[in-house]
Order: sequence, then structure tokens, then C-alpha cells
Amino acid sequence: MQDHSQSFLADGIDQPVDFSRADTLRAEICSSSELSFLMEAHDGLSAAIAKRAGFKGLWASGLSIACSLGYRDANEASWTQLVEAVERIVDSSELPVLVDGDGGFGNFNNARLLARKLRDRGAAGIALEDSCYPKINSFIGDRHPLAEVDEFCGRLRAVKDMIAEDLVLVARTEALIAGHGMYEAIARAHAYRDAGADAILIHSRSSSADEILSFTRTWQNKLPVVVIPTKYYRTPTSEYRRARISTVIWANQSMRAALAAMRQVCDRIFAQQNAADIEPDIATLDDVFDMFDYKELASSEARYLHP
Repeated sequence: MQDHSQSFLADGIDQPVDFSRADTLRAEICSSSELSFLMEAHDGLSAAIAKRAGFKGLWASGLSIACSLGYRDANEASWTQLVEAVERIVDSSELPVLVDGDGGFGNFNNARLLARKLRDRGAAGIALEDSCYPKINSFIGDRHPLAEVDEFCGRLRAVKDMIAEDLVLVARTEALIAGHGMYEAIARAHAYRDAGADAILIHSRSSSADEILSFTRTWQNKLPVVVIPTKYYRTPTSEYRRARISTVIWANQSMRAALAAMRQVCDRIFAQQNAADIEPDIATLDDVFDMFDYKELASSEARYLHP
């Protein structure tokens, strides 16, 4: 995924930053023949780390943002808290960010308000799922109720009318993961395409990608397909390319890695009452300062504060 925002500015074209990021995301999800990857971010630090690793686009994960705030992924965090977290992710990475908007935090009006605020904060896209409000994480419980098709299509149309081409709109169906079957998933994907979605995100709780690949064969790329292989992570990437899947989202790995590492460090320091043994295993302060370019601040102080 190439970030075209700098080339827009260099060419002197007067485009808002959020539009150029949306254009970049759209080119990859909707137009590119190459498989794209989005890495999860839940705050400014995780976003900066993903950028340094080489990722060209990010997924602002609802689960991970909720966890970082100490909430459950059940619409316990408010939409305003989501928007504030996305602003930090965008600012610290300057990458195109596709935002996990859950179901839009209510009806069509809540969904379009959320989309407008995300656009204003520099997001490049929003993914809306056909869950009922309040939602619960997809992997908790069985056979979740889904929103009525017409009602959810109304949410999609309202968002599309609000954001026009300023954000990529991804429609996520929970039909498979909620146990409603392939026919329901395909029928909903068709309806969401007609409602204006730019891409379809199909989710699964299976440990294999078989039902995802079955969906893509039946769907026949009528819109680009986005997947989240959290449970079927052993699937070779070549399978996604062969199925002409557009984008793979690594949706929560950074948050889970941080949880495991912080838990281990806290347990060791508590037990040992000393940090000496853990210092070789954690980032140095120089790593922290380098990540956020403290050298630039020092040079700017010399230029502006003490000329």
C-alpha cells in the first residue's frame, strides 16, 4: 500500500489530508490487484510501532481500543472515546486508518455522526457491522442477533450520504460468525453493496478459512473482500491471494502482545521487588525517545526557543 498523501501535497493539489488518506486506502481496498495488509493499532504508540515495522495502513480496533481504556468490547467505551483514540492513532502515524465503528453506536443518525467526526479527525475509512446495539465481541457467546437488513442498509446509506467519497465505507456482516449461515451472508453482502458499501468484510470464528474461501467463491468479487484471520491464523497467505481477497486485517495482535509482555514484567518486578533482571528484556529509554523523535524537539528548541 502506497501513501499518496505526500505526492498530493508535492504536486500542489489542494486536498484535505483526510481525503488523500481515504484515496490511498480506497486504491488498495477497492482498486489494487495486490493483497494489502492492515495492522491493528489502539493508541499512538502502537500506531507508531506499526508504521516503523513497515505497515502502510492501520486498523483502529474496537476490541483493542476498549481494552486500552479498561473496558469490555461491548460498546462500554463511548463513540467520543473511540474518536479521540483514532485522532491519536492518525496523528502519531500519519497513515491511512480504517476504523472499527462497531454497528455505528445506534441507528442511522448515530452512525452518520460517528462517520463525520472520524472524517474530521483524519480517518481514512469506517467499517460498520450488522450487529444490534449494544454489541458484544464476536467471539463471545453464540448466534448473536443481527440487525434487520433494511435497517442496517439505512445506516450504510446515511453514512455514505454524509461522507460521500471522504471515507472508505466497509460493510461487515456477522452472518457466519453468528451462526446464520452462508446464504444469509451472501444475501446480506448483496444488500450492502446496493446500499453503497465500497467493500465487504466477512468474519468467521472457524479455526480454518474454509467458510471464508467458500464465501469468496460464491461472491465472485462483486465487491472487494476484507478478512480478519484471528482464529484461522494458520492459513497460508497464498490462499488469500488465490481467492482474490483484497485486504487482510491483523486485528488485535499488538494489544495481545502488549498484554502478555506487561503482565510478565509486572509479575517479575512484584515478585523480585527489583527491576534489574528485567531491564535487558525491555525497551530502553533511548528507544522511546527515538520512536517519537526527541531530536527534532531539541533542534527546534535551539531554533525557536533560544535563537
